[in-house]
Amino acid sequence: MRILVAPDSFKGSLSAMEVARAMERGVLSVLPDATVIKIPVADGGEGTVETLVEATGGRIQHATVADPLGRPVTAIWGILGDGATAVIEMATASGLPLVSKQERNPLTATSYGTGQLLKAALDQGLRRIIIGLGGSATNDGGAGLAQALGARFQDGAGEALPLGAAALAHLTAIDLDGLDPRLAQSSILVACDVDNPLCGPRGASAVFGPQKGATPAMVQELDRALATFAGIAARTTGKDIARQPGAGAAGGLGAGLLFFTDARLQPGVEIVLAALSFQERMQGVDLVITGEGCTDAQTVMGKAPMGVAKAAAPFKVPVVCLSGGLRPGHEALLEHGVTALMSIVPGPMPLAVCLAEAGRLVQEASARLIRLLLAGQTLGPMAAGQASSTSFPRSRR
Repeated sequence: MRILVAPDSFKGSLSAMEVARAMERGVLSVLPDATVIKIPVADGGEGTVETLVEATGGRIQHATVADPLGRPVTAIWGILGDGATAVIEMATASGLPLVSKQERNPLTATSYGTGQLLKAALDQGLRRIIIGLGGSATNDGGAGLAQALGARFQDGAGEALPLGAAALAHLTAIDLDGLDPRLAQSSILVACDVDNPLCGPRGASAVFGPQKGATPAMVQELDRALATFAGIAARTTGKDIARQPGAGAAGGLGAGLLFFTDARLQPGVEIVLAALSFQERMQGVDLVITGEGCTDAQTVMGKAPMGVAKAAAPFKVPVVCLSGGLRPGHEALLEHGVTALMSIVPGPMPLAVCLAEAGRLVQEASARLIRLLLAGQTLGPMAAGQASSTSFPRSRR
């Protein structure tokens, strides 16, 4: 019996690898002779660097960069096990958790630190780069990233603009003569799980600005500034991408990467699964177990369990999702390749206890799942009037 476990992290309690190990313990407690293949996954957001580095035998790197307010912060990035691919989470340099609620101001926040991480990868000689978007504190259209890489944003007097989105309202020209030439030699994949354009009612400012501290008046100011930026960037680069799905991701960082590099946007979990050779490791698998901290209506829009189910579909094996909690809308996964969903919580329990004991709960839920599958395979032949048999090995306990 070959069982592949491919969970995302349970945020606030377990990393993806810790979840995978707990699932393995639960499976083996019932089926000790089973082969369990652990492929911890991520969707491009929090935990993507650690997940990919650990799963591929790579290594974590550290760099001192500017946080969203320009203060020094130590951010991590990774080099995958192939030694040739870098992985960056923009949130470690430009993320919302780096600024307190009182400090949040998308008018001045900058993605400069993410550009510094990209430069660090280029300095290491890496030309295949994965960048995960999500969790940003910024709304500068990726201007800060471009500035860190040598682009010069100018006002009407030819002076360099300060960092931050508000300054883009005064943008009149973008000088790319100093832009790092190594970008043109690089393959950049951007993990992006939203389809918002850069500007307008579904744009970066209107949809994501308020969670970063933007008032209604600030949203309008930010949207106008990004519209100015988009027009001048389009004339400068010859690319008209402001309305492209995903351009508004991470405060418009999606647009910045599209404008100033040859990046391609792709669903994050698809990028991660490809980097982990998921398809090759599915050969001969009898069951897939995935999971995440909370499964709801957003999961079907491209989060890890949805991506795992989609990737496993050609192999026609059951896919079960174990989650910390099942909220309204989780049933939609049943229409997209997930065979069944289960909560790891067996009964009423305080959230603090759930978080503290998540490893045990995942392990016990995995064991319950295997026992239920054994029971179901026994009942199937019985219901058809056949002798009881099962393709699952019988439990030794």
